[in-house]
This record gives sequence, structure tokens and C-alpha cells, in this order.
Amino acid sequence: MSFRKLSAMAAIVLATPGFVQAAQGIDGQQVRFAQVAALEGPAAALGQGMRLGLQAAFAEANSTGGVFGREIVLESVDDGYEPDRSIEHVKTVIVQDSHIGLIGAVGTPTASATQPIATEARMPFIGPFTGAGFLRDSALNNVLNVRASYFAETEAWIDYLVDQQGMTSIAILYQDDGFGRVGLAGVTAALEKRGMTLSAEGTYTRNTVAVKTALLEIRKAKPDAVVMVGAYKPVAEFIKLSRKLKFDPTFVNISFVGSKALAGELGEAGEGVIVSQVVPFPWDASVPVVAQYQAALAAVDASAEPGFVSLEGYLTGRLAIKAMQEAGQDLTRESYLEAMANLQTVDFGGVTMQFGPGDNQGMDTVFLTRITKDGTFEPVE
Repeated sequence: MSFRKLSAMAAIVLATPGFVQAAQGIDGQQVRFAQVAALEGPAAALGQGMRLGLQAAFAEANSTGGVFGREIVLESVDDGYEPDRSIEHVKTVIVQDSHIGLIGAVGTPTASATQPIATEARMPFIGPFTGAGFLRDSALNNVLNVRASYFAETEAWIDYLVDQQGMTSIAILYQDDGFGRVGLAGVTAALEKRGMTLSAEGTYTRNTVAVKTALLEIRKAKPDAVVMVGAYKPVAEFIKLSRKLKFDPTFVNISFVGSKALAGELGEAGEGVIVSQVVPFPWDASVPVVAQYQAALAAVDASAEPGFVSLEGYLTGRLAIKAMQEAGQDLTRESYLEAMANLQTVDFGGVTMQFGPGDNQGMDTVFLTRITKDGTFEPVE
């Protein structure tokens, strides 16, 4: 759909009797954020997890009066983890001008398609669930990243597998798009530093679980480990098929996979699978902000279980709130962007984010976890 058509649609919506929207999503009572993310399909658990964490953070703030008396509202729409749908929704959000910013996007291909549109429109783009390097460009003053980069995650993988475990043969499964190729580049660079190359590569198409061809190709190389850059459903399919074929290398996954969803999909086949993480253990209440997250999560959904994705969503929500507080009572989108750009050290209690000139990434920490026999997670020492 063209931007002109979207403009016409938005004009009709705004002219509809009884449909009242505040400019920029700000009025005396509310501030509204828009989330465009995967809420259905093979990556649904990621968008839903981010949404749940954001809702927990916003409800927590709203329970004590919001920010300067304004309630924070999250409105989410499904893009199915498809760039074209994401573009359409983001253009609609921009044209309607009824949200202060975009928050909690999911995925590299969707962010690659929509971030330039948001940047051109001077629309805040906060906490995308991706470690893609292009979002860390120092020129992007409308973007705030919470998590470490994919290059940091892939370096941590190879440090563990090669430097610590002494493995000599590493293969990769990756999603055949911008997300997967970012991971491929990170692994390749980490291996090249050590005078190594990949022993095999396999790909699959986004939003499918068609991984058998890739598995058969990778299995021929008999690698010590298979590192995986993908979403939880195809990754789980690959591992389960591998187990059936008695192919049992060490499997290592990127944080984007969605740890809890992956463990659920794998069941008994998940024992020993490694996943890199970029936020603290969601079950460790000794970390003050994690204890706050657990309480906020229970308040918004008593049946919800803590998880890495929703904790990242919660931290993203807390960061968005911090920028609102810094922007002050007379909130506008421009004053919000200025506050985002001026953030420096943000201490949430056990989690510290550090920003500065040319640095829009809050955290740099990466650590490895392993799925246990009962489907929970333990640190990899």
C-alpha cells in the first residue's frame, strides 16, 4: 500500500465523528506508544513476550500515577514477522500521528524495513528485539537499543566453543534473510580471528520450518557444534530431527530464538541446548530490578511465568519511562527525542544501561545458558 493511500485512510479515520486522537499520542491524561511486532505465526512468542513485559512496566508506573499524571498506554498490532506488513503498519502509525513513538519491535528484517521510515519521520524507535548492527549507528538519534549486539553474542559463542572447549569444527544454521546473515557475519568474523572457517552452512526460509535439507547438508560435515541464528519453531524442528537421526553436536542459539518458547517446543530434546542471553536471569529475585519485574508481571497477569523475552520487554518499558521523566511535564515528541539523546547512566537496580554521544546501546553483557532436563535454564560456567 502506498504512503499516499495510507495518508488518505488516516484522514478518513481522523475525520470520523467520535474518533478523538491526541496529536503525537500525548494529552493531559495519556501517552500512547505503538508496538508493531510478530504477535501471530512462528515468531509470535517473541512479540507477545515483549508486549507482556512492556505492559508490566507501564502498568507498574500507572499504578502510582503514571508519569507527570499521564497514564502510559500500549497499542500493539501484528506484522507476522514480515517486512511488508511491518512497513504498512508503521506508515499508518506515523500518518495517524496518535502515538509518541514505536516500541518493542521484533526482528532484524522488519526493523531494517521500518527503522529508516521512523527515522525520516522523527519517530522514536525504542527497544527493538534485535542485535543488528545497523541499529547501533551513531547517527540514529531516534533509536534506543537495550540489548547487546549480535556480534557480541556470536563472539561469546566462539569463545566458549573454541577457546574454552577446544572444538575445531563449527557449522551454522541460519535464517536466509538479513537477520540470519548478520549472525553468519558475526560467526565468520569470530572464527577468522582464530584462523578458522565454518565447516558447513545450512539455511531455511523465514516463517517456515523447512530445515531438513539444511540438516542433511550440515550433518555431512560431522561438526562438533552447530550454531543457530533463527526463530524457535524452525530451530526446534532442526534439533528434534537431529536427535532422531542420532546427530548430537553441541547446539548453540542466539537470544532472539526465544529461550522459553524454544524449551517448550523442544521438550525432552532440549536438554543441553545452549542459548546466549542479554538480560539477567528472570527468576533471580536477588537482583532488585528482576524482583520488581516479577511483581509487575504478576500484577498484570497472575498466570504469566517469568522469561527472558518479557524481562527484556519490561526493561524496554522502564527505559521508555525514564526518558519520559527526563523530558519533563511539557512533553512533546521533540522533547522526548531530546531526552532520549541525552540519556547517560541509567541504573535500574542490578541492571545499568550506559548511553552517551554516539552510543545508543544500553547494555553490553552476554552470557550463556543451558536448557536442563526439566526444561529450565542454568548458567554455562
